[in-house]
Amino acid sequence: MEVGGGLRSYAVDGRELLDGYSADAMCTSGRGQVLIPWPNRLEGGRYEFDGRTHQLPLTEPEHGNAIHGLVQWSDWSVAEREADRVVVEHALRPQPGYPFEVSLRIEYALSSGGLTVRTTATSVGVVCPFGAGAHPYVTLGTQTVDPVALRVPAARLVRTDARGIPTDAVLVDGTEFDFREPRPIGGTKLDNAFTDLDRDADGMARVELRSGERGIDVWMDEAYRYVTLYTGDPRPDVNRRSIAVEPMTCPANAFRSGEALIRLEPGRPFTSTWGIAPV
Repeated sequence: MEVGGGLRSYAVDGRELLDGYSADAMCTSGRGQVLIPWPNRLEGGRYEFDGRTHQLPLTEPEHGNAIHGLVQWSDWSVAEREADRVVVEHALRPQPGYPFEVSLRIEYALSSGGLTVRTTATSVGVVCPFGAGAHPYVTLGTQTVDPVALRVPAARLVRTDARGIPTDAVLVDGTEFDFREPRPIGGTKLDNAFTDLDRDADGMARVELRSGERGIDVWMDEAYRYVTLYTGDPRPDVNRRSIAVEPMTCPANAFRSGEALIRLEPGRPFTSTWGIAPV
C-alpha cells in the first residue's frame, strides 16, 4: 500500500475477492492501483488547460499515450491505522506536464457491509485539472470469468479507436455489451467504459457479479460517472481469470476533451467514494 497507495488484497471469511498480488511482488496489469490525476489514457500525453499547453511523458509508448496518472509508483505514507481502517496520504508535487500540487488522502474502511474506499483530493495553490479512478480486479473464484453473471447498470458504451481514445458514446441496446440484465459474460471481451449509469435511491451505481451462491457488488457514488470493465485479454497474469471493475470520475482523454473533467479549486476538497460488497 505504501507503493502507489492501492489495494493489494481483500478477503472475507478466508475467500479472496480480489485478484491481487503478494506483499513482496511488484504490481502488474494495474491490479488495485490508484488512477490519479487522470484515469485511463491521454492522447499523446498533451493537453491544454487555462490557455497553457502541457506535455506529459508517454507511459504507454506503444500507442503514444500517457496512461493512468502519476501516482501508481509513488510513495504513500500511512497517516492513520486502526483494526478496521487505514488512511494513506500522498503529496503529488508539480512536475513536467503537470505543474500542479495536489494533496491526496485515501481511506480504506471495513464494515459488515464490505469495503469502502474514500478518496479526497485538495489542490494546493492554483486550480488544476483532475480526475480519479481505481483499478481493482475482482474474482468469485471461478477458473475464468466466462460463466460469471454480470450486470452493468449503464445505458451507453464509450467506443474507442485503435489507441484506446474515445470516439463517441453509443446506446448499448442490441449490442453484446448490454448487461443491464444479468447474464453470463461468456466469450465477450471487455475493455470498455460505460456511462449513463442507473443509480439506486441512495445515488449509488452497482456493478453486480454472481456465480452460484457467491456474489460481489462494486458500487460507486455520483462522483464516478463512468466505469470501465476489463477482462484482461490477453495479459497472462489476469487473462479472463478475473475482471477489472474500474470506477472513474471521467472518461479517457478527459484532459483533452474536457468531458467530466474536474476543475480542482484550491482549498476546496473533492471527495469520491466506491466500495466492494460481498453478497
